[in-house]
Amino acid sequence: MQSIKEILDKEVCSRNNNCELSYERPDPLLVASRYQDEYIILLCALFGYGKASLIVKFLDSLNFDLLNEKEEVIEKELDKFYYRFQNNEDVKTIFKTFRRMKQEDSLKNIFLETYKKDNDILESLDSLILRIHKVANYTSQGMTFLVSSPLKRKSQGDIKHIGNAPYKRWMMYLRWMVRSDNLDLGLWKEVDKKDLILPLDTHTFKVSQKLGLLDRKTYDLKSAILITEKLREFDIIDPIKYDFALYRIGQEKIIY
Repeated sequence: MQSIKEILDKEVCSRNNNCELSYERPDPLLVASRYQDEYIILLCALFGYGKASLIVKFLDSLNFDLLNEKEEVIEKELDKFYYRFQNNEDVKTIFKTFRRMKQEDSLKNIFLETYKKDNDILESLDSLILRIHKVANYTSQGMTFLVSSPLKRKSQGDIKHIGNAPYKRWMMYLRWMVRSDNLDLGLWKEVDKKDLILPLDTHTFKVSQKLGLLDRKTYDLKSAILITEKLREFDIIDPIKYDFALYRIGQEKIIY
C-alpha cells in the first residue's frame, strides 16, 4: 500500500505544471500567471473565491492597466463592476488603493520589512493587510472580506490568538510569489518557501482529514498550520509544493 507521501509526491509530479491551468480546468493562477506585476497578481488572489470558472471570468473582464491610470479613470471604467460580496464601490476602492500603494512602495518591500526580523509569515502578512486598510481609508463588509481583517491579538504583539480565518487567498498569493516551478511564479526570491503556510480551502481541508494529515474538525488557521507541519515531514524545504495536488484531489473527488 502506498504511503501518504508516495501518493502526494506522485500527484505533485503530475499536477505542478502549467498544463494544469486551462479554461477547461480553471484556477485564478491561470490569469495571474500572465503578469509580473505583484499588485495585479494580488488582485487575482483576493478575488479568488467562489466557483473557479466564475473567478476566471471576472478576472478576465478586468482591465488591470487601470492601476496606472488616474483615479477619475478608474471611477469611470469600473462603474458597473462588482463581484459576489464586493459591490461596485468595493471594486473601485481596491483598484484606487493599489494604484496609490504602487506609486509609493512595492508589496514585497512592505512584507520584507517585517519578514527580515524573524521570518514570521503571519506578522509579515499582517503588515500588508494593515497597510492596505490604512491607504484605503474605507470600510465595508465587502472590503473587509476581500482584504481580510488584521490578525487578532490577545495583547499587543501577540498573535497566538489568531481567530478562525485560514487566510487562504493570502497564503495562496504567497505560494504564487515565493515558490518557483512550472506552476508558481517565484517573484519574491527573498522569502524562504520553507516558511510558507498551506492555503487551506474546503477541498484541501477535507482531503487532509481523509489522508490523515489532520485530525481536527475545525476549519481555521490553526488547522492550516498543523497540516503544514505534517507536510514538512515529507519535504522540510518546500512543504507547500503539495498544496495544488491536495486541492485538485479534493476538487476532482479522487479517492485514495
